[in-house]
Amino acid sequence: MSVLSGKNILLGITGGIAAYKTAFLVRYFIKKGANVKVVMTENAKDFVTPLTLSTLSKNPVFSSFTEEEDENAVWNNHVDLGLWADIMVVAPATANTLAKMANGVCDNFLLAVYLSAKCPVYFAPAMDLDMYRHESTAKSFEALKGYGNIMIPAAHGELASGLIGEGRMAEPEDIVSFIESDILSKLPLKGKKVVITAGPTYEAIDPVRFIGNHSTGRMGFELAKEAARLGAEVKLVTGPTNFNADSSLIEVIRVTSAQQMYDAVHEHYPSADIAILSAAVADYRPKNVADKKIKKKDAALTIELEPTQDILASIGKIKKHQFLVGFALETNDELENAKKKLNKKNLDAIVLNSLNDEGAGFGKPTNKITFIDKNLDITSFGLKSKTEVARDIFNEILKRTDA
Repeated sequence: MSVLSGKNILLGITGGIAAYKTAFLVRYFIKKGANVKVVMTENAKDFVTPLTLSTLSKNPVFSSFTEEEDENAVWNNHVDLGLWADIMVVAPATANTLAKMANGVCDNFLLAVYLSAKCPVYFAPAMDLDMYRHESTAKSFEALKGYGNIMIPAAHGELASGLIGEGRMAEPEDIVSFIESDILSKLPLKGKKVVITAGPTYEAIDPVRFIGNHSTGRMGFELAKEAARLGAEVKLVTGPTNFNADSSLIEVIRVTSAQQMYDAVHEHYPSADIAILSAAVADYRPKNVADKKIKKKDAALTIELEPTQDILASIGKIKKHQFLVGFALETNDELENAKKKLNKKNLDAIVLNSLNDEGAGFGKPTNKITFIDKNLDITSFGLKSKTEVARDIFNEILKRTDA
């Protein structure tokens, strides 16, 4: 999963020969999971057609303040477009457009959108060698960077004039990589390691049967995705689940039993900065596991159970620099039981959810949590999707760490 996945990207195209490459740029953004809308100047249409870009982006292409539709003028709201975007990219950015951007000139729709945008703006210069080296162009670069815009350096190579030097627009794949790297470098968990546990554990009775629970692992996977979205390197130790994590920053370590999860967590915990143990680990396992399927009999079957090792308590004992978060799923005396667990297991925080809350618990896409830190500061949240819950949990963690 790319850091661009789910992002709204507004691509501004100006009238330079490199505009023909923007069809590929749109395609790369789409493949990364982004939503793309295109704004182009009238001159850009000489190099690439709105139909091509609209087909690739699956959105209308904008180039003017109004569109004629059945004899009625339809207003294109530049402010709405600017606010819609999570990222704006101007590519190619000609010397003419860069000068206007730098000086607040607003004589076309693209410039009006640029001046309305509240998001990060990237610009990829594209012009001939002497234009690129001109003092006025250098002043435009500096002015735009001074406004907080991010320059994607032009490449060196053969230009439309036949000259060889700087001024070529960066290749579409390089533009995408540059933006991804720039976003990652600014994320709060960049360079941090996070260990997360998810799902149930299955404790074997015989080769066929096991003791388990109803956990699906959804909450743990959402936490892993959020950690990766924030730039962390994630080790996700999960019991049997049907979920996958589509991110190069998430390594999924699949286990079955509590003992296997214990071993995996202890392997990766020493190098972790944050650990969140959200798995529903079995408290007991059969003391003796049959090597063959137990045949059904009329008499009652008694299975002797023994306690599993407490993973959370065990890493709480060896905690050094890690910020350690546990989960408490309770059915009675919820808050008091969660506080006891927080203290007993040497946690930095605990996430409480109750089976008594409608929409919370196992097997549901939603959850309702209370975040309690070691100072007993309590923050309660309403019922939300587990994606939003994961975001809330990490927001609380970030408030309490130096990440």
